[in-house]
Amino acid sequence: MHMLFHILLGGIAGWLAGKVMKGDGYGVIFDILLGLIGGWVGGALLGWIGIHTGGDISYLVTAFLGAVLLVWISRLIKG
Repeated sequence: MHMLFHILLGGIAGWLAGKVMKGDGYGVIFDILLGLIGGWVGGALLGWIGIHTGGDISYLVTAFLGAVLLVWISRLIKG
C-alpha cells in the first residue's frame, strides 16, 4: 500500500512540474512518468549530498524537484 501511495505522490509531483514548467508540454501521462522518475532521481541526488528525506510531504517535494529537473534537462536536449 505504501508503494501505491508513493506512485500517487510521484504522479502528482509530475503533474505539478508540468504546470510549473510552462511551454511545450509533453502531456499528462509523460508528466506523471517524469514525476515518478523524478522521485527516484531527486531522492538519489539528495542522498548523494547527505540529505535524507523521510516523510510523504518530503517525498512529494523531492519528486517535484526531481521532475522539474528532468523536464528542464529534457527541454535542453529537445532544443
